[in-house]
Amino acid sequence: MKQIIQDLKNGDTILEEVPVPQIKSGHVLIKTTRSLVSLGTERMLVEFGKANFIQKAKQQPDKVKMVLDKVKTDGLKPTMNSVFNKLNQPLPLGYCNVGEVVGVGKGVSEFQIGDRVASNGHHAEYVNVPKNLVAKIPDNVSDEEAAFTVIGSIGLQGIRLLDPTFGETIVVVGLGLIGLVTAELLLANGCNVIGFDFDPEKIRIAKEKGIIAINPAEGVDQVKFIESYTNGIGVDGVIITASNKSNEIISQSAKMCRKRGRIILVGVIGLDISRADFFEKELTFQVSCSYGPGRYDESYEQKGNDYPIGYVRWTEKRNFETVLKAISRNALDVKPLITERIDINDYLQIYGNMNNSRSIASILQYNNNAETVRTVEVYNKSFEGKKGVIGIIGAGNFTSSTILPNLKKIGADIKYIASSGGLSSTTMAKKHGIANSTSDYTEILKDTDTDLIFVTTKHNLHAKMVLETLDANKSVFVEKPLALNAQELIKIEEAYRNSKGNVSVGFNRRFAPLALQMKKLLGNTNEPINIIATMNAGFIPAEVWVHDMEVGGGRIIGEACHFIDLCTYFSGSEVVEVCMNALGTNPQENTDNATIILKYKNGTNAVINYFANGSKAYSKERVEIYSQERTLVMDNWRKLKTYGFKGGNMSSGQDKGHYNQFKALIEQQKSGGDAIIPFEEIVNTTKASFTAIESLKQGKWISVK
Repeated sequence: MKQIIQDLKNGDTILEEVPVPQIKSGHVLIKTTRSLVSLGTERMLVEFGKANFIQKAKQQPDKVKMVLDKVKTDGLKPTMNSVFNKLNQPLPLGYCNVGEVVGVGKGVSEFQIGDRVASNGHHAEYVNVPKNLVAKIPDNVSDEEAAFTVIGSIGLQGIRLLDPTFGETIVVVGLGLIGLVTAELLLANGCNVIGFDFDPEKIRIAKEKGIIAINPAEGVDQVKFIESYTNGIGVDGVIITASNKSNEIISQSAKMCRKRGRIILVGVIGLDISRADFFEKELTFQVSCSYGPGRYDESYEQKGNDYPIGYVRWTEKRNFETVLKAISRNALDVKPLITERIDINDYLQIYGNMNNSRSIASILQYNNNAETVRTVEVYNKSFEGKKGVIGIIGAGNFTSSTILPNLKKIGADIKYIASSGGLSSTTMAKKHGIANSTSDYTEILKDTDTDLIFVTTKHNLHAKMVLETLDANKSVFVEKPLALNAQELIKIEEAYRNSKGNVSVGFNRRFAPLALQMKKLLGNTNEPINIIATMNAGFIPAEVWVHDMEVGGGRIIGEACHFIDLCTYFSGSEVVEVCMNALGTNPQENTDNATIILKYKNGTNAVINYFANGSKAYSKERVEIYSQERTLVMDNWRKLKTYGFKGGNMSSGQDKGHYNQFKALIEQQKSGGDAIIPFEEIVNTTKASFTAIESLKQGKWISVK
C-alpha cells in the first residue's frame, strides 16, 4: 500500500510503498477513501524536516539539554549515533482519515465489516486505528465531509473548555481551517462570533457563514474594534487557533476580554504573558489538548477503556460523533472549505510547496482497488543453502539504534524484518539492506530459509513469540525479559525441551569487553565473591508502557534482569535466594527504585542497586567486585580499574557487548556447539527477577524455585 511520510533527516516528503498493517486487538482496519491535509500542522512538520541540524536544535532546546547530558555520561559517538537514529525514523503524516472497515480486531463489537468510519488515521491506503479513535459516519454525510471530523473535534474541544453560554460574544483569532470550523460551531452554539485573519479569502468565507470577520491588514486595530463593538465591556472569551511565534497575540487577546474573561489556546503562539494584562481583569487561560479527554491516555486510546459518561461527558470519540452529527444536521457546513481534491499519487501538488499554498482544506483521494499485501520485497536476494539467516520481529528504536547496526557490521544475512504497522520495518529494510518488510511476522516463521528469529517487540509479546518460534523448530534470540511471569516461563521450558531450536536472551552485558576482562582476571575458581552493581537507570514517566505490569512487566523484571545475569556470569554459580527492598514507605511491585540482594549457591553475595532517582550526569552503570583482597571497578562500560591485580586496567569507547553477543550467536547458529548462554542460567535469572518482586510483596527472603 501507499503511505505519505516525512523524512526528518533530509526534509523529503515521500509516498512510500509499505505492507498493509496487521489488525491489532481492540483496533479496526480501515481501507481509506479520503483524508484531509491539515496544512497548518503538517506544514510545521515538513518545515522541521527541511531545517538543518542547528535549526532543528534551536526548535527543541529541551532535547538539546538531554543530548548534552548523554554526551557527558556515554560519550560523543554513542550520543550522536542515537540522535541520527532518531532522525532516520520517518514520521507518518496526516490525522484526518475516512474509509471503510475491512477488518475488526479482537474485543471490538461496535464496528462491522463495511461500516463507513472517520478516524485519526494517517495518509495511507490502509490504516489500523484503536476503536476509541473511530466513529461511524451518518448515511447523509459524504466521505469528503466526514474527513473534517478530527479537525472539527479540535475546535470543538476548545469550545468545550471555553464553556460559552447562549448570547456571549467570542473572538476567534486565526481563521484557518480549525478557526473557521470553530467559529461556525460557536455560531451553532448561539454565540456572537468575531474572527480575525490576514487572508482575504478566509475573511470572505467567514462572512458568508455569518461571522463578523475582520482583516487587520486593512488598518483595523483589533483591540479598539472590540472596545467599540462591545461598548467598552470586552468580549466574554477568546479562542486562539492561529499559528504564530509572536507574543502579541496573547497580549491582544487579554486586552480584548472583559473582566474575568476566558482565553483558550488551540493553536501555537508565543507565550510570554504579561502579568498586568491578566491580573487586572482576573482572566483565565487554558491550553486545549487536541481532540478531547482521552488524548494521549494509553488506557483509553490503546487499551480501549472508555471513561464513564456520567463522569466524563465528552471524550475524543464522543467529540468525533458530535461533529459528524453537526454536519449531518447542516449545523456545520464544511463543503465551502474544500479548496482542492488531489489523488494520493499526485501528493506533491500539496506538499511540494506548502509555504506558498493558499489552500484551506486539501482532500486526498484514494484508489479503491488497493490490495492487502502484507509483505513487500525491498531487495532481491537469495538465501538458499545458507545457515544463520535472520528474521527480525519488531522494528522499534532499539532494533534501529543497536541491533541492526551491529548485525550490519557482522555481515549477517537478514531476510525479513516485521512491524505491525509496516512503515518502520520498511524504512529499516531500505537502510540496512534487508530483503523483505512484512506486517505479518508469521510469514517469517513459515519461511524455510530463516533459522534464527530475533524478537524485539514489547515485553508482553516475548513469551508468545518465543513459543511460536520454538514450535517452528527455529532458534530464537529474544530481547530481555524472556517472560513476564512463571506460567509463561514454564511453557517456554517445555517448548524448549521439545524443539530443535535454541533460546538466547539479550543479556549482552556479559559479552562486553570490560566484562570479559573482569571474568578473565577473576578466573574460574568458583570462589565466592562480593558484587555491588549499580544501575542509575533514570526516570521514566509513570504512563510509559514499561511500568505496566501486564505489558512491560515493570523495570525490575524488564531491565534489572540484565544485571542479575551479569552477577551470575561473574559468580559462576546460580541464584538460590533473593531479597528486595524498595524506596518509600509503601513500595509497589512496579518500583524502579530498589535494592536486590542475591545469594548464590557457591556463597557469592551480590547487591544490585536499581535506581531511577539519580542524576543523569552520573554514570549510568557501575560494577564493583571484591575477591581475595582484590577489587575491580567498572565505570559505565568505558573504564576498568583494578586494585590488587597485576595490570588489567582498560579504557575503551562505550561497549555494552551487543556486537560480541550477536557475533557469537550467529557463529553458533552456523556451526553448532554450546549455546552462548546456558539455557539453565537464562531460566535461573528469569526466576530470580520474579522472586525479587515476590520478596518485595512478602517482605522477606524468598528461595528461587
